[in-house]
Amino acid sequence: MEIVSQNVERWNRVEISLNGPQVGNPFLEVSLEADFTFKQREISVRGFYDGNGVYKIRFMPDEPGQWSFMTRSNQGELDNLKGNFTCVEASGTNHGPVRVSNETHFAFEDGKPFYPFGTTSYVWNHQSEELQKETILTLNESPFNKIRMCVFPKYYEYNTAEPALYPFVGEQKKLYSGTFDFTDWMVKESGFDFERFNPQFFQKLEQQIDILQKLGIEVDLILFHPYDHWGFASMGKENDLRYLKYIIARLGSFRNIWWSMANEYDLMDLAQQKKKDAWDELIQCVVDEDSYQHPISIHNWHNPPVHAVNNSHWYDHTKENISHVSIQHDNLFFVPKWHETYKKPILIDECRYEGNINNGWGNMNGKKMVQQFWEGVCRGAYVTHGETYLNENNIVWWSHGGKLIGESPERIRFLRKLIEEGGPKRLSPLGAESSHWEVAAGISDDSYVLIYFGDSQPIFKVFEFLPERAEFQGDLIDTWNMTITPLEKAVTNQTVIELPGQPYMALRLIRK
Repeated sequence: MEIVSQNVERWNRVEISLNGPQVGNPFLEVSLEADFTFKQREISVRGFYDGNGVYKIRFMPDEPGQWSFMTRSNQGELDNLKGNFTCVEASGTNHGPVRVSNETHFAFEDGKPFYPFGTTSYVWNHQSEELQKETILTLNESPFNKIRMCVFPKYYEYNTAEPALYPFVGEQKKLYSGTFDFTDWMVKESGFDFERFNPQFFQKLEQQIDILQKLGIEVDLILFHPYDHWGFASMGKENDLRYLKYIIARLGSFRNIWWSMANEYDLMDLAQQKKKDAWDELIQCVVDEDSYQHPISIHNWHNPPVHAVNNSHWYDHTKENISHVSIQHDNLFFVPKWHETYKKPILIDECRYEGNINNGWGNMNGKKMVQQFWEGVCRGAYVTHGETYLNENNIVWWSHGGKLIGESPERIRFLRKLIEEGGPKRLSPLGAESSHWEVAAGISDDSYVLIYFGDSQPIFKVFEFLPERAEFQGDLIDTWNMTITPLEKAVTNQTVIELPGQPYMALRLIRK
């Protein structure tokens, strides 16, 4: 028995490595679990086969002190093994996993606020080693602290190359011309053995997630998606559940993990891959297997009409197992209504992408992307970035990673700095001041107000919602040119505030 470290930081991983049988199919025939005990608490986790006769158990302790463990297995050499380790206090940037906070916001487990400023790069992890390194360098210099990415490879426009590694043993049976065809999603016969995982694939994924953790990036890991010509989207319930148990055993102890059950889950029904009524059981499996209760949600394809708040195409995010609302929608006016309906954090995980491709969802300009971020913040939600600019090599950030070339990331960095500096900001809309044309948000003690005018261009403004007899220091913010200019006079209710008559301006009011 080997324990990686006798002293493990709170919210870091303990890894127990054991030697066991290699005959038959260890993924099916060998069961392995461990019970971890701290004082009167006991937490059970599932172990997994890592290939070459090696079995592993991983655990994330959440309290400092002396922990002990004991294994359970149907194999004698893996059963009833005991050990202990010491958990010490977290240090540096280790704040624990992210949790829902104040109903519609997020915080790390130690209480430090977390404001998601995310990006999308679905299968950067399936690209060449050179491109992966370039992506990591870009992320390290970017403003983003969260990324949406897939476990499975992706077959879609601009992304038809085969990956170097597959999650299961086997090979792709059909030869493809490299052109995109939706009919390929309806796989009739797969060349992969869904009862045998490829440990090398998952080892690589773990390395990538660990690198992102060191960069301070949360990983919103997409467990299923429809863009498939290998059969991974249509493995059947038994194989789906086995896959979920295996990946959670491997990754549940990574503190920067979020679970996204699927990207555009309702499209999988149309592609005859997975019925919509299958998701409750799959989500329940994740909740049951994940001893650490990481954030979990599911992302839609179809949107209701612009005048509607919801419809039957959306998964019911009011369900207890869903921690936050992850949606595709480009009209943020509805965010307050979604908060009222779901009483959970709202993440606009796809609001179109900054880029220049043929598809309407991928040719938004940089100004509109920045506007979406500001509107999201001022409506009490969080928006996710994506970039779809074409280049001569067809390396598109939204799918492959590489370099960011758009205008929005630096402006998003500017906004993130504004929100993160100072005390916690649990912003929520301020009633009638949140409209189609301008949005205002504040915190519950009336000490901080943020107003965004979007593409409107007033030359003055009078606010009537500020507390009586309260004075505020005001700052005029140019959200595009990234400047902050203090107002000369204090702001009170009914104060006439002169404005430059330019779009993309904002006001910040801090109570004196």
